[in-house]
Amino acid sequence: MGKFEEQQAKFRTQAGFIAALDQSGGSTPKALKLYGIPETGWSSDAEMMDLVHAMRTRIVTSPSFNGDRILAAILFEATMDRDIKGRPTAEYLWEVKKVVPVLKVDKGLEADANGVQLMKAMPGLDALLARAKAKGIFGTKMRSVIKQANPAGIRAVVDQQFEVARQILAAGLVPIIEPEVDIHCPDKAAAEDLLKAALKAKLDALPESQQVMLKLTIPTQDNLYADLIAHPRVLKVVALSGGYSRDEANARLARQRGMVASFSRALTEGLSAQQSDAEFDAALDQAIESIYQASKS
Repeated sequence: MGKFEEQQAKFRTQAGFIAALDQSGGSTPKALKLYGIPETGWSSDAEMMDLVHAMRTRIVTSPSFNGDRILAAILFEATMDRDIKGRPTAEYLWEVKKVVPVLKVDKGLEADANGVQLMKAMPGLDALLARAKAKGIFGTKMRSVIKQANPAGIRAVVDQQFEVARQILAAGLVPIIEPEVDIHCPDKAAAEDLLKAALKAKLDALPESQQVMLKLTIPTQDNLYADLIAHPRVLKVVALSGGYSRDEANARLARQRGMVASFSRALTEGLSAQQSDAEFDAALDQAIESIYQASKS
């Protein structure tokens, strides 16, 4: 079994969740502030990225962070291009920790239109995918946002996601399609019904040889996405925390059979640059265990 097949089998057969460590330039200051480093802690973007890489390195190298409970880690491009303990990040994740490396590829969001935010254009995507594949990346993640139950907007989000997904599949990588429904959407349940129908139509049209993953907001109606979880073109359905606290996200996720976490802020909640290594490792272990248990339902 080759490395790709081994990683694919890990998603298919092993319990666990995805650690989302993919804060980009826009969300990094907030992530660092939550970690206890204020914006006065750096004087350039380069210094800011050094600080966030140090935070991610501390997480990834912690004894509690390994492939026993964590299926994969989603990385920002700058993280993929850096090293952890002298090894390229993707190589370290898989060879040392047995955690599958995944790359965030979107370039952010367009302005609101039709109750949604589409992804910005990705003109250099083919080159990025080739570089990612060469570095040992297994799959990708890309995010859109749905803010209203607008049929035309939701259709546009799903059309765009699958159009880019075809490009990613052609490059030999597995796309994680993330059409996030904003947890503050006034008609969230209706938006999720529309989204589910649009996703199912696109999945039904995929060739038998192809599989994607879906990253979805935890639905208002429990187990709404059961059909998608069971779909033969779906390798995994994972949940984003969407602004919920870790406790609330875990409680909501635990009610969804077959859906596992892909948490970012909810994973790092309670971690601090000021903690000793022992305190940090204990807090991270507690977070990982709680999310792992919520993902086992």
